[in-house]
Amino acid sequence: MKVQYNSPVILTYAIACAVVLTLSYVLGPAIKNLFILRNSFNPINLLDYFRLVSYVFGHADWSHLVGNFALILVVGPLLEEKYGAPKLIKMIIVTALVTAALNIIFFNNNVLGASGIVFMLILLSSFSSFQQGHIPLSFILVFILYIGREVVNSFENDQVSQFGHIMGGICGGLFGFYGSEK
Repeated sequence: MKVQYNSPVILTYAIACAVVLTLSYVLGPAIKNLFILRNSFNPINLLDYFRLVSYVFGHADWSHLVGNFALILVVGPLLEEKYGAPKLIKMIIVTALVTAALNIIFFNNNVLGASGIVFMLILLSSFSSFQQGHIPLSFILVFILYIGREVVNSFENDQVSQFGHIMGGICGGLFGFYGSEK
């Protein structure tokens, strides 16, 4: 039996995030700062454009990374098989950009991590047997459980971007409704 690189987008994403985190421990803040979305955007700073997507590769620590990729590695390969690598890459990038733009406009906090991508994948997975003209009950229940929990948690004073989770979930729901075909 051979080991197969069965999900190139998801596995490469996981490896890239692990490399970024390792380098941030070895090289310090210089690397970590490249993978944090700042609470302000300077249109003449090219690094700010990079950070609009790069923040989904940065993580605070190993626990944060493992927490995100425990779910991404379970759900992601199935979705990559269903939608194809190019479409999944587009979904990840769009989710990162939408969440980044809205975070910069409405909030005053820095963000890093793949949590928004996790929520996008979770909500998207509830459309596994989607039929036009129907709303999957699994989507409704997943939405209530995951997004509802984040709305409730948003009233806590913590270092978690519940907004990123909610926006990721909304993106996943929209991708499921409007992008179900491969």
